[in-house]
Amino acid sequence: MSTLRHSEIAGVGHYVPERVVTNAELTELMETTDEWIQERTGIRERRWFEEGKDTTANMGANAARKALEMAGLTPDDVQMIVFATLSPDYFFPGSGVLLQRELGIVAPIPAFDVRNQCSGFVYALSMADQFIKTGMYDTVLVVGSEIHSSGLDITTRGRGVSVIFGDGAGAVVMRPSTREGHGILSTHLHSQGEHAEELIVKEPGSNRNKRVEYVMANELDMYPYMNGQNVFKHAVVRFPQVIREALDANGYESKDIDMLIPHQANLRITQYVQQKMGLTDDKIFSNIQRYGNTTAASVPIALSEAVQEGRIKRGDLVCLAAFGSGFTWASALIKW
Repeated sequence: MSTLRHSEIAGVGHYVPERVVTNAELTELMETTDEWIQERTGIRERRWFEEGKDTTANMGANAARKALEMAGLTPDDVQMIVFATLSPDYFFPGSGVLLQRELGIVAPIPAFDVRNQCSGFVYALSMADQFIKTGMYDTVLVVGSEIHSSGLDITTRGRGVSVIFGDGAGAVVMRPSTREGHGILSTHLHSQGEHAEELIVKEPGSNRNKRVEYVMANELDMYPYMNGQNVFKHAVVRFPQVIREALDANGYESKDIDMLIPHQANLRITQYVQQKMGLTDDKIFSNIQRYGNTTAASVPIALSEAVQEGRIKRGDLVCLAAFGSGFTWASALIKW
């Protein structure tokens, strides 16, 4: 009887725009304070893209090149692209094919986008894992990249959302594992669509007879809306649940985790999850203070930084977890 292969992360990389936007800078654009933002989110600064320089696809390409270099591979080795984003360069086509072009990949490989917002990267990782497990592909590039700043309501009216989000990209290269018992041990994906409107960008929706005219008359619906209290209430339940689900599926306990990389939604959520799971400071990674919430890019950026800083070593048990719009939530357990 044939057995499924395991996949592993062979390379990681990230890219963030050069422009740093501090809380102090936001106080010049809206009624807020550095103290108010830090108290509620933990964020001190974030990165915003530069028009004419950064795009969702080319930020992803910058991160991907670093991941490929770490893996000892070139763009020509990539056999499939899975691109997680809620902020594609175009309404269509997706940014996956634009990334293919940015990397100069001329082979007609498959490339597709995943639209699962904050959980998008973990969903994309799971999809890549399945393709490698079944033997269909050997080298899959998984990217999370976002440009939020161009679509935020940077006024007092929108401050509850706009102070949270930032721009950036992260990437991993996935390959079949050559080490027994290492690599992606399992992934776990969930959604609860009844809460879809609790965190939403409503327009431009396609369910209008005259879409353009409708959007122009309802332009405020193009800004993100978030029921912050409800999102927080669900996040602090789903995060520990999906982490424990991954641990239970593989016979581990929370004390066995060497590094937890949570989606960088809110420092208060991360701290709650850390306390709930009984993890010490050295076993959880947070960089929301410097980058804000970069949705699908947050997990791979944090993973890349953790590897760069030497906080993840070969043999470590690493857990990735995310919760966000949809509601969707997901986890992946990795023996590094």
